[in-house]
Amino acid sequence: MLLSILAEAAKEYFIDIDGDCQIKALSQDSREKNDDALFFCVRGSRFDAHDFAEDAVKNGAVALVVEKKLTNINVPQVLVSDVRAAMGLMASKFFGNPASKLKLVGITGTKGKTTTSYFIKSILDAAGIKNGVIGTTGGIVGDEKIEAKLTTPDPIDLHRMLSYMLQMGAEVVCMEVSAHAIDMKRVMGVQFEAACYTNLSQDHLDYFDDMQSYFEAKKRFIISEQVKNLAINADDETSEAIMAELRIPYSSYGISANADIFARDIEINDEGVSFALSLWNEQWYPVHINMMGTFNVYNSLAATAISLIPGIKPEFIVKGIESVRVVPGRAEVLETSTPYKVIVDYSHSPAALENILRTVKSFTKHKLILLFGCGGDRDHQKRPIMGSIAGKFADFTIITSDNPRTEEPMKIISEIEEGIKSTDGKYILIENRSEAIRHALDISQEGDVVILAGKGDETYQEIQGQKYLFNEKNIVSEILYEKKQSKQVSGNA
Repeated sequence: MLLSILAEAAKEYFIDIDGDCQIKALSQDSREKNDDALFFCVRGSRFDAHDFAEDAVKNGAVALVVEKKLTNINVPQVLVSDVRAAMGLMASKFFGNPASKLKLVGITGTKGKTTTSYFIKSILDAAGIKNGVIGTTGGIVGDEKIEAKLTTPDPIDLHRMLSYMLQMGAEVVCMEVSAHAIDMKRVMGVQFEAACYTNLSQDHLDYFDDMQSYFEAKKRFIISEQVKNLAINADDETSEAIMAELRIPYSSYGISANADIFARDIEINDEGVSFALSLWNEQWYPVHINMMGTFNVYNSLAATAISLIPGIKPEFIVKGIESVRVVPGRAEVLETSTPYKVIVDYSHSPAALENILRTVKSFTKHKLILLFGCGGDRDHQKRPIMGSIAGKFADFTIITSDNPRTEEPMKIISEIEEGIKSTDGKYILIENRSEAIRHALDISQEGDVVILAGKGDETYQEIQGQKYLFNEKNIVSEILYEKKQSKQVSGNA
């Protein structure tokens, strides 16, 4: 595609163009080898890609999108006022504007985005509507999984994925829309048939200055002209401020507040949750979720509210909700064949950790053993808070490493320890996460529940900028297999 044609797509940010050429690929990573590529010089918090434009050209870039003219590089350049915004619009044009040919559903909120998207996918499957999902666990279209690096992919990957899903026959794509993605304009120019606001709680304060800024990012997306219809959690205290500014049709869902879609007569046990689903207090349906926790009632209500917007029949909604058996890394009970349960959960924020601990505590017959850490180069404020929550709800806590990234692991652990010290909670510090998991399994007895929190379905651990293979589910299986083999050997001795 001609550079000049791509530049037209970003006309609201366009300033000038110097030269023209054919573009066969898009890139924002100067290290990537891409022949005939258009390189976007994005300014980041730590790096400015303008400084690496020369490397991009050496690796095949034939043109640049810039916010300042680079006089030392002799390739065509498109000068724009905002490279991030222009990238979204130009990427959409390059891949044939796939979003305009799909019905998109966007889910934003601190907790519940992934599980809600899985409920929606299952409902669409039940209704016979071909669909795709994009989120923290990657992309899914049909039975195919697509790897994704970010909860909401960067514009180039996003429009590439949407284009592929369209080719695979998808009619609807449900995607998680993170606050980072909104602030970084990754969904610039994308129209959403419907969106959902799940909740707000403390997270990502390493990026946003405060909770108000974090909230404003999410609100900005919801009240923008990008969203046509909304489902909103009436029980979340921040929802009222959003509803006051809404100029689009919306429906509310909840448990304790007056809502259009609500749940009553909720019964929770270790096998799942049963409740009565009410639609505008006129239609009632019995529902059983095969996953634990009140938070999954909210997730299923969110999916219900979203699915009613295009008119999906309630019987398909109930069937879809009840068909979901597990969401990878979300309150996932592992098959261990042990007298104790092992649960893997992605909870990496204070509210999410408290939710899973409260839920599991309600059906734990003996001890609740928690293993968790906090990510490095992220919100420092939440570390002692999560330590305090652990001490209040868990019978025993193993504080370990998560993804320390470039931070010293024991520094993070000590900050968590400050919080647990303020409680009567019993705990131990084990930096190596594999050793920590082994210790958790060694001390577990019949009736105990072990929660491995923080990493969920991630398959790596990031230490000093390097990603190492680390699959928590596989590690549990390997340790239990070793223990079984050791027991058999000692029994035959």
